[in-house]
Amino acid sequence: MTTPEPHDVPRRPDVEGPTRTKGPVTLRRSQVMRSTTDQRLLDTRGPSDWVHTDPWRVLRIQAEFVEGFGALAGLGPAVSIFGSARTSPTSAEYATAMNLAAALARSGYAVVTGGGPGIMEAANRGAFEAGGVSVGLGIELPFEQGMNQWVDIGIDFRYFFARKTMFVKYAQAFVVFPGGFGTFDELFEALTLVQTGKVTSFPVVLVGTAYWGGLLEWVRGTVLAEGKVSAKDLDLLALTDDVDEVVRIIDGAMSGHHDAPPPEWYPPVEV
Repeated sequence: MTTPEPHDVPRRPDVEGPTRTKGPVTLRRSQVMRSTTDQRLLDTRGPSDWVHTDPWRVLRIQAEFVEGFGALAGLGPAVSIFGSARTSPTSAEYATAMNLAAALARSGYAVVTGGGPGIMEAANRGAFEAGGVSVGLGIELPFEQGMNQWVDIGIDFRYFFARKTMFVKYAQAFVVFPGGFGTFDELFEALTLVQTGKVTSFPVVLVGTAYWGGLLEWVRGTVLAEGKVSAKDLDLLALTDDVDEVVRIIDGAMSGHHDAPPPEWYPPVEV
């Protein structure tokens, strides 16, 4: 065995000098601050940059979860509806989203959307006009969007992940209309959570056969063919243009909810 040269021998760090504990954290040497946490809390002087630091953000994140849980805890059966904010109020998709939300409201479901314009507005409007509960979960964006006027319960979030938790926790089904990247994100997150057993299995329904058909063909012809998903994973999705069929799918899933087997875990494909 070769004897290491002196410069290769690890040197014990110099622990001499100031040491201070900051809650569960130990600070030494140059990391020790001259003032205490209480002193900095009670001192009104100095910069206000601390409100933008990560520890403070944790409290803001906690507050968003507390507000969301508190506002939605008594919501009852609900369906989250996603789709493009750019959908025109004069389009057929807007009318379909309104009709679907109204049908869901008449069946006793609250309707949850992102609270913005387009498909979100259509769904909130349909639920509102049918006498149902219309929920909007807004998000802070670089451009103004705002909560649409048809929302009964509106919550604005700073953080996408807190908002996404509310969509998943308080909905028994997802309905996805044509949309862009944000809609894709919500769709595939829902599928991933169901596929991996992170949430109790619930229906994910795509509305718009012409829009979504190409995506599903690619999943079958490429993703499934190469073994990146299992054949049973495709059963997690339903595709239709029929409002009544969407309601039937959700009602059927809800009626068999308590008898449903636990979600399966799909192990990675060995190569």
